Amino acid sequence: MYLLIFLVLIITGITISYILFIREKREELKLIQDRVCPKCGRESIELIDQRGGGCSSAKMVTFECRECRYSSIFNLSSSCRDGGCSI
Repeated sequence: MYLLIFLVLIITGITISYILFIREKREELKLIQDRVCPKCGRESIELIDQRGGGCSSAKMVTFECRECRYSSIFNLSSSCRDGGCSI
């Protein structure tokens, strides 16, 4: 009985932690798309690396701030529109 309660608590804690992590990453990505660094708040963020192929696969992109050296990696799905691929 105690094992079941322990497992439910652990699984609930892991799920809540994952949801909060994803929410934080989404907010960071919104700021980065506006070219604003999530750490220092300046407009000095730039794309430094992009990996992945074609319009149908996911891309791994790395952003870095020139001012505070904040760096973050995102796995984004590509989208094709207007005859070209975009992030």
